[in-house]
Amino acid sequence: MTFTTRIVNGKVYDPMNNIDGEIRDICIEDGRIVESMPDDASRIDAGGMVIMPGGIDIHCHIAGAKVNAGRKLMPEDHRRDPHPETAFTRSGTGGIVPSTFATGYRYATLGYTTAMEAAVPPITARHTLEELDCTPIIDKGFYVLLGNNIFLHNLLREGRHEEFRQTIAWWVNATKAYTTKLVNPCGDEPWKGQRNKNITDIDEKVDGISPRIIIEAFVNAVNAMGFPHPPHIHCNNLGHSGNYKTTLETMRTAGDQRLHVAHIQFHSYGGVTGKNPTSKAAEIIEYVNQHPNITCDIGQVMFGNATIMTADAPLAYVLRGFNKNKWVNADTECESGCGILPFTYQEHVYTHTMQWAIGLEMFLLSEDPWRVILSTDHPNGGSFMNYPKLIRLLMDKSFRREEMGRVNQKAIAKTALNDLDREYTLNEIAIITRAGPARALGLKNKGHLGPGADADITIYDDMDDKEMMFNAPRYVIKSGIPIIADHEFRGDHTGRLLHITPEYDQSIEETVKPFFESFYSVEFGNYAIDDSYMHDHEVIQTTKTS
Repeated sequence: MTFTTRIVNGKVYDPMNNIDGEIRDICIEDGRIVESMPDDASRIDAGGMVIMPGGIDIHCHIAGAKVNAGRKLMPEDHRRDPHPETAFTRSGTGGIVPSTFATGYRYATLGYTTAMEAAVPPITARHTLEELDCTPIIDKGFYVLLGNNIFLHNLLREGRHEEFRQTIAWWVNATKAYTTKLVNPCGDEPWKGQRNKNITDIDEKVDGISPRIIIEAFVNAVNAMGFPHPPHIHCNNLGHSGNYKTTLETMRTAGDQRLHVAHIQFHSYGGVTGKNPTSKAAEIIEYVNQHPNITCDIGQVMFGNATIMTADAPLAYVLRGFNKNKWVNADTECESGCGILPFTYQEHVYTHTMQWAIGLEMFLLSEDPWRVILSTDHPNGGSFMNYPKLIRLLMDKSFRREEMGRVNQKAIAKTALNDLDREYTLNEIAIITRAGPARALGLKNKGHLGPGADADITIYDDMDDKEMMFNAPRYVIKSGIPIIADHEFRGDHTGRLLHITPEYDQSIEETVKPFFESFYSVEFGNYAIDDSYMHDHEVIQTTKTS
């Protein structure tokens, strides 16, 4: 269905095009934004409303084997939160880890039109693609886990760096991924072989390689191949007191090349391992502020239910004591690990308040909102359905102080939060939820409302209560199709898969194949995902530099 219309009288927030609350028309034709259209075209009167591009979630966990295991852990969560079938939506279940259908619809009800699944082992990519195809409305892609890949580690040990780069390109093509993901690099294999053995320093070597060697090799390879998004890194020592040193060293390893640090709040703790953390938000955000090659998402903790869901298997094993009745640890052959357990963040707990406060500190101390992106690491820090409340915390200092009064005061006293009066503007919110993630992902047709952009548009009632405002958009338009109008679903859309196809020397397959024959349960010929398997998808271009 083609939808052609002009949106008039609304206040437009489009930071990429330096539009900050101006009243201007937005014209839509054939799924794109255009410069102009005839005066007699249909209209949406957005008087008294705010117009933004569709939201983009740069880091979430919404599809694949790991997510499916998380759903299975909590049947009671789904029973309490059904998503009804309507004339335009299919039925599903919600909770902290919603079903595929509910995930797409609920992102749409917040005004989000794109989301990136943050961690997929290559061997489970086919499953992930099927679940993403069943996630309606939103465009989506995924980052493929390669930081603990045994074959790639072997190439690095042997100094075969050109083959390492070619193999990365092959693996990204084989899985239809968007970029590479590193989680606790070098940490899984020693843990699998020796229980409770984990990497604690990025220069600690395991059979001749270290996290720093792995990180540096990925940074060099991915930047040289011109991936639109750099290596997406979950640093070593996540969640441990004192881990800010590891985070700083990880960022320094990139030099002046592009690097994205995932859920950086979880990597910004001072103190001593085994004792309560302190805040090192100022030190971490200062480094980010001073280094334009670094982007990050916050991974904000929000009080209430969450689900720890990570490829950091050693971390998940340590955390199992918080929910002895329900937890999962799994090995993904030759590629990764996985850990899952239901979790609840509580206001009165010192550590949970400290995590909550550190995330807010980093937002409020950020000097460049284009590189410090809103996320809760859904569902690790809380559901993406908390985004409206998080936006209100950033925009309304009075509300923020009320919430600060409800939490553990000993923790708050050890942060700078009491001294931070900054309030985000609507323009800054448009940056950290739309324009910033689009730029960090290299999505040139998203995150803005200029001619040629995807017609992914959200229209909100302009309200003083920003949580209420961002919780219920008046209109959501996806690829030019009205999905929500007057707060009701009026349409549907399948969304597209976003992926890249970097060039590689096909002879590398003959190097990789013997390893599969010796160690994998899947035959090499059945491993890669053929193009004929793909549904609606869009290839995002790479820009090779060497």
